[in-house]
Amino acid sequence: MARGPEELLAFLAELGFVVVTHRHPPVFTVEEAAVHTAHLPGGHTKNLFLEDRSGGLWLVSCLDRQTVKVNALARLLGAPRVSFGSAERLRQALGVEPGSVTPFALINDEAHRVRPVWDSKMLALPLLNFHPLVNTMTTAITPADLRRFAAATGHVPIELDLDATLSA
Repeated sequence: MARGPEELLAFLAELGFVVVTHRHPPVFTVEEAAVHTAHLPGGHTKNLFLEDRSGGLWLVSCLDRQTVKVNALARLLGAPRVSFGSAERLRQALGVEPGSVTPFALINDEAHRVRPVWDSKMLALPLLNFHPLVNTMTTAITPADLRRFAAATGHVPIELDLDATLSA
């Protein structure tokens, strides 16, 4: 059974992280999120769940205004052609619904099937905002704690400048 936001926040507390979580109406797009979270400090993000032709799964996290050319990203990662993963695959792999994609969902990827990809520009900010497994809340975390979270779940993110997809 996939863990929910309460279990995630308890896990973050066990790791000693100090995070701040805000509740808001459900949001499904960057534009909808901005209406309810633009006033919050830190970088606002978007997350893409991708699947490559050979069944590899990828979770791309970047700032909300970052343009990502998916085919160019596939070439950079050395992955066969990628496309957006289905809602069913998302539920199976990360235990979240569309609109709630987040690196925090790595807590539910006990099989380590999903490869996280994080934009280096996002990681240069002092604070980042992500959904804590549901799209009715936003949780702020430092990049250092985000890296420690990934390590605690057994994941090693690929960090790269996603602007490289714009010229590839």
